[in-house]
Amino acid sequence: MSATKIGYLIPLNNDFKEDTSLSNLPLSPGPNVIGRNNIPVSDKRLSRKHLTLTAAADGSANLLVEGTNPVVVKSGDQRKKLKSNEHVSIFDGDIIELIPGHHFFKYVISLSRKRPPCNGGTYNEEPSTKRMRKHAEPENGIGKGENCEEAIRGFRVSNDKLPLTFRLLRVQGLPGWANTSSVSIGDVIQGDVLVAILSNYMVDIDWLMPACPALAKVPHVLVIHGEGDGTLEHMKRRKRANWILHKPPLPISFGTHHSKAMLLVYPRGVRIIVHTANLIHVDWNNKSQGLWMQDFPWKDQNTPSTGCEFENDLVDYLSALKWPEFNSNLPGLGNFKINPYFFKKFDYSSATVRLIASVPGYHTGPNLKKWGHMKLRTVLQECTFDKEFQKSPLIYQFSSLGSLDEKWMAELSSSMSSGFADDKTPLGLGEPLIVWPTVEDVRCSLEGYAGGSAIPSPQKNVEKGFLKKYWARWKASHTGRCRAMPHIKTFTRYNGQKLAWFLLTSSNLSKAAWGALQKNNSQLMIRSYELGVLFLPSMKRHGCSFSCTNNGVPSKDHRGSIKNPEVQKTNLVTLTWQDSHQNTDESSEVISLPVPYELPPQRYSSEDVPWSWDRRYTKKDVYGQVWPR
Repeated sequence: MSATKIGYLIPLNNDFKEDTSLSNLPLSPGPNVIGRNNIPVSDKRLSRKHLTLTAAADGSANLLVEGTNPVVVKSGDQRKKLKSNEHVSIFDGDIIELIPGHHFFKYVISLSRKRPPCNGGTYNEEPSTKRMRKHAEPENGIGKGENCEEAIRGFRVSNDKLPLTFRLLRVQGLPGWANTSSVSIGDVIQGDVLVAILSNYMVDIDWLMPACPALAKVPHVLVIHGEGDGTLEHMKRRKRANWILHKPPLPISFGTHHSKAMLLVYPRGVRIIVHTANLIHVDWNNKSQGLWMQDFPWKDQNTPSTGCEFENDLVDYLSALKWPEFNSNLPGLGNFKINPYFFKKFDYSSATVRLIASVPGYHTGPNLKKWGHMKLRTVLQECTFDKEFQKSPLIYQFSSLGSLDEKWMAELSSSMSSGFADDKTPLGLGEPLIVWPTVEDVRCSLEGYAGGSAIPSPQKNVEKGFLKKYWARWKASHTGRCRAMPHIKTFTRYNGQKLAWFLLTSSNLSKAAWGALQKNNSQLMIRSYELGVLFLPSMKRHGCSFSCTNNGVPSKDHRGSIKNPEVQKTNLVTLTWQDSHQNTDESSEVISLPVPYELPPQRYSSEDVPWSWDRRYTKKDVYGQVWPR
């Protein structure tokens, strides 16, 4: 083997302690064949070429099963069984079972390779590195330097502050620090759910039910989806008897039901969840994704309520979905018709976000400003921002690019640039950048070229000449997600590490999602259903600590109207925001948002090529594959 060592396979005994009776297996860059030729055991189940471990110079590695017997890889609390010719990325600290339950080896990267982990690996730091990070370690969820590596380590949010921010989804194979405060589907669908409404585009029912066993106990489940006929027929055969499937009407061609949300009704209230992941395995395990949720109590039926903006926007959006009304007997609460107006029975006065939705149609008159980018424009025009955001830049980050033109890009940036400074002057147009993975980003991703299948933009859309000035790199070192390809969609206006506002949404950059003005700007045409949550600097309200699942909180404190609904000014910042008392009003609260990519983004170099999924790529990815396969 080469004298250059990437790392070692360290033999372990059945207690997962190092087995000193066997030698460590050194690993060199490139393919390393592991089998009976270099492991001194007589077990004939081991092939001479049992597996190939292909190691990269940065310490990342790919394991391919060559023999006829399966191999198991244990990464954190995940255990994956691989059959012959299957492969998987492995990382520092992962345990390999050459035969399930037998012949344990731990993959350990050489110390000299353990450097800043854009590769998703972990590392043991030298004392000097620890001392350096001691001064950069985030406190209260806020980083102290704009280039703070591993800033997400400090993103720890108390339960009562969770509605003020959002969280990233857990990614398999990343080191523990990168998954700080991240969530899985079982973290959000939990407790005594009486009714579950799951809204999404793609639904893999065979994955969903075992991934979230709590759903099996829910008396009523409504799945609002955007699947085609073939998948729908499979869903009908596989679903439980108490599940209702509904695909909302699509009155304009080439539209989709794309919104990703959950509404969970509990004995104590309702949980509203807005996120960016399809209900499929790869979206909840391999991608960069975001999720927001907040719990709301039942209204006090003896106290008249006039509703609020969040309630009105929610019910208007749900009404457009036209799902089949059904009856539900909620224990201790009574019989209810579950339709959009049922959701007026909850108190949303503590809502920490605004809803920005799209529904298909030709919207005119009062409805012109109700949906899509015109809704965002209208909400931002009602807001006052710090003067530092005048003419500050915009970020568009998403996973699918529509067929665009410069006229529509100007229309969208006009909406995104809306709002006024605190001296009542307009913020003015901001210059947008598009954060988008390069071909090289996809090739080296956790999934290799396969990760590009969830970034489905054709070459004809991506390679339009006028887009060249917008491209910026997907760089996510501070959240450990450089190699976790983005399916998250975010739009924001920023200055340094401070955010004027931030939108987490299902909307990609397309006219179908955001709408396009027609007829001398008197009509907005939208093709698809979309849903997002908008974080604003003045949406913080006292009383957002209510929980549907924390039975230790006395319910009498959380029913009816919130006692102290006054608004407190907040400052929105990234995880790498640098604390500066000179620039922050001490009477306001700082809210840290886990923006997964780095700001300001790095523009493409002349060598960078934006990913498009219908091109041919002959340079092999981390799994030795070309594209298309």
